[in-house]
Amino acid sequence: MFFEHLPVDLIAEILGELDLESLIQMSYISKRFHLIASDTSLNPWRKPIMRNLRANSYGPALKHLSVRLTVPRQNWIDLLALAKPSFILFDATLPNLRAAEWEESFKRRFLPSWEKWKKETSWKEAFFKVLHRVWHRSVTSCTTDEAWTKYIVLNRSGTANELETSSRNFNPLTIFNEMKYELRCHSPSSSHQFIHRLQNNLSHLETRIRLVLELSDVRILAFGVLVKPRSDFNVNPNAHLLLNPPGITPDSSDGYALSKMTAKINASGLIDDHGVYPRSTSTVPSVLFKEYRNPSAAYRRLTHPEPAPAHANYPFYTSGAGI
Repeated sequence: MFFEHLPVDLIAEILGELDLESLIQMSYISKRFHLIASDTSLNPWRKPIMRNLRANSYGPALKHLSVRLTVPRQNWIDLLALAKPSFILFDATLPNLRAAEWEESFKRRFLPSWEKWKKETSWKEAFFKVLHRVWHRSVTSCTTDEAWTKYIVLNRSGTANELETSSRNFNPLTIFNEMKYELRCHSPSSSHQFIHRLQNNLSHLETRIRLVLELSDVRILAFGVLVKPRSDFNVNPNAHLLLNPPGITPDSSDGYALSKMTAKINASGLIDDHGVYPRSTSTVPSVLFKEYRNPSAAYRRLTHPEPAPAHANYPFYTSGAGI
C-alpha cells in the first residue's frame, strides 16, 4: 500500500487529522501503523484528543482511551490538565501514571497556592482531593471549606489591597459598585444627616467586566470603568499594566517573543501610549516606574497552570478572549 510507505512523520501527521475512533482502528491495521501510533515522539493522538477537549466532546473512545496500549501516557497529562472535573472523576478510565506525571498534571491544572492541600499525601491523592473540591464547589453552594473569599483592589494611587469577605455574600459587581458610589439615607426628622458621597468620580460610568484569564477551573475577572482620561491622575497604572502589559499587541508573536517597545519610548523616557500611560514621573509610583521606563524584555506563554483552550496563547494577544 502506497500510504504505508510514506515517511513516518508524514504518516503521523495524516493520522493526527483523524477522529479518535478512526485512529484507534488505523493503529491496529498493520505493524507499521501500530509502531507509529505508539511512538512518543510522533504521537499522532494529541491532535484528536485536543480537538475533543476544545469541543467538550467526551465520547466512549475518549473515556476508555487508557486501555489502548498504543496511546503514549504523556497524552493523559493533557487530559488531566484540561478535561472537565466530572469526566475525570466519574467517567474516564484512568491509566497507571508515575508520581512525576501526577505532579506535572497537578501543576498544569491548579494554581500554585493550591499545593498546600498536598501536605504529606501523594501527588495523585492531592490531585483528586483538589479536583473533587472544585467539582463540589461548582455544583453546590456549599462553602464549608471556603468560608472566606479573597479579592484584590487595584487603586489609582498605584497601591493594591488584598481584602476578604464571606463567600456566601461575595458579589464582586456589588463590591465594585459600592466603591463607585455610596449613598447613606437617614430620616430627615431625626438628628442624623443625609450623606451623599461620590467615590472617585466614577459613579456616572458604566461598570465593565473583563475576562483576563480562564484556566480549567478558575476565571480571573477584572471589574472597572473605561473612559478617556482627562489627566494623568485619572489613569490606574496597576490596572493598565495588568490588562495591557507593555509589548503585548495584536501582532505579538507567540513563544519566547521579545517586546518591541523601543519605538514607543518618547524623549522623556516614558512609554508613549497615546495618552493612556502616564506621562510624568509624579503620577507613576516608584515601585511601578521601572516597568514603565524599562518594560520586561521577554514574555513566555503560560504553561503552569495551563490556560483553557480559548486563552492558550496567554499572555500574548488572544482575539476575543482576554488580552
